[in-house]
Amino acid sequence: MDETTEQTQQPEQQTPQTSPTSQAPQAQPTQPTALGAFSDQLAQAVERAAKSTVTVAARPRQTATGILWSANGETVVLTADHVVEREDDITVTLPDGRSTRAQLAGRDPSTDLAVLRLPGVELGAANVPAQISQDARVGHLALAIGRPTDGGVRVSFGVISSIDGPQRSWQGAQIERILYPDVTLYPGFSGGPLVNLEGKVIGLNSSRLTRQSAALPVVTLQRVVNTLLTHGRVRRGYLGVGTQQVPLSPTLAQKAGLNQEAALLVVTVEPESPAEQAGLFVGDQIIGMGDQTVSNVETLRAALATTPAGQPLAIRILRGGETRDVSVIIGERA
Repeated sequence: MDETTEQTQQPEQQTPQTSPTSQAPQAQPTQPTALGAFSDQLAQAVERAAKSTVTVAARPRQTATGILWSANGETVVLTADHVVEREDDITVTLPDGRSTRAQLAGRDPSTDLAVLRLPGVELGAANVPAQISQDARVGHLALAIGRPTDGGVRVSFGVISSIDGPQRSWQGAQIERILYPDVTLYPGFSGGPLVNLEGKVIGLNSSRLTRQSAALPVVTLQRVVNTLLTHGRVRRGYLGVGTQQVPLSPTLAQKAGLNQEAALLVVTVEPESPAEQAGLFVGDQIIGMGDQTVSNVETLRAALATTPAGQPLAIRILRGGETRDVSVIIGERA
């Protein structure tokens, strides 16, 4: 066959027809996972709380955090007392980025709480007083929020590991409860809020309140803030005695008609103190104050804490095996 006329027939390639049932499946919308939903809940809680979290500049090198708080018809800033190292030239940076001067309204080192006023400041919609909650229980998840710089909030996440109280701070203040969250308080976090998963404040964080990271609960914040705004300080009763718990003999207790097993032995009386002026002596045994039985130092302090300075308080003592009532004008601890 002539090579010039020979042709090789190649079959035409047909484009395969794809039936509807053989098409690649389309990607389905991703369903949110439980963990993703929980993560979004945390982010939303931080966003809510951030609107009431401010930066406080009241010490030379390190700024701290504060909380916008509504009390007595005004909006103030709560922060930790130990971060307020100067009482003048205090600056607060609001959540919207504005900086403003603040005035110290009052402070209480014993609870590590200070209150700042913001004179003449219009807050606006971006700066909102904190929403609060007193529902804090062991096992609840919580977030510690700080705004130590103007770069936005920082967050530490954990669980409330314990709640103690009523308890006394290491400086002697009676505190209704102390929250111990398993969170990290980074530099500048003191004075900031501890919030729940709704973004509501359940406490104020402090690295100085106890010997570990802790938070003042809302019930204490409300009480102390109202006192500081009214008086500028917390006025605590002062008696002026040193005491030691001692057992009462059953015979003596029965003779005196007492239903208690211990009393407080007066071991020192400070000169010119309310105790000395009322005639208390070393060797007296305190068994009651007002209508409260006194058998340990905690009950003594509790009675003093509820008696305003300058008010008389009936103290029942044992002296020479006999009961006596002594009226003391309670002083104020400096």
